[in-house]
Amino acid sequence: MRAQPDHTPVATYAPAPGAPAELLAQLRSDRRAERWVPAFEREWGAALEESRRTFSLNTLYEVVHVWQARLASAPAVDTFVASGHDESGFIDMAELRGRRLR
Repeated sequence: MRAQPDHTPVATYAPAPGAPAELLAQLRSDRRAERWVPAFEREWGAALEESRRTFSLNTLYEVVHVWQARLASAPAVDTFVASGHDESGFIDMAELRGRRLR
């Protein structure tokens, strides 16, 4: 019998200690700051409470990852919206999932 597990646990990417503050500074300098900063602060506060309750950093990491992705993808979204592509033919995924459940 071995004392070591049979598998290696997947290492979670941990953002740098200053990542949340850097991210908040980037959000504040973005043109969407009026909406994004309060949303980030709400999600970050909820993640802090969850972290205190569960003694886990995963929720904090997830908030940082999601907001980093939003900020990184913002230029591509702006380009798409500015291109004038017609989005009227798309179906909301929630509506589509609802149809399959029935």
